[in-house]
Amino acid sequence: MKVWKLISGIISIVLSLIVTFQSCAAGLADALSDEGGTSGSAGLVVAILMTAGGIVSIVTHKSNKNGSNIALIILFGLAALMGFGMHGIFTDLIIWACWCMVIVICSIVSIIINSKKV
Repeated sequence: MKVWKLISGIISIVLSLIVTFQSCAAGLADALSDEGGTSGSAGLVVAILMTAGGIVSIVTHKSNKNGSNIALIILFGLAALMGFGMHGIFTDLIIWACWCMVIVICSIVSIIINSKKV
């Protein structure tokens, strides 16, 4: 289970850069349309949570304790909720929220596997 944490952490950090640029464009489109949309801001929060989750994932990839998996569940779970709930005109945010849910599911599986080893 150490490899998926390292790989998903690296991918999450790279994807968070893409989400940041896309959310800036969505925020600009929100401002130009003057309808009070918040999808650009939601995208920035998702990008920050993905970056934080990626860092936690990389730093704790050698740990066999469940604390790191719980932290990943919280960080990526919040990012997924924000992505699914506040996407607005930024429909690509749903794709990034799905990525976050994949990491949440992998973290849950990792907790189950770690509990069976003991």
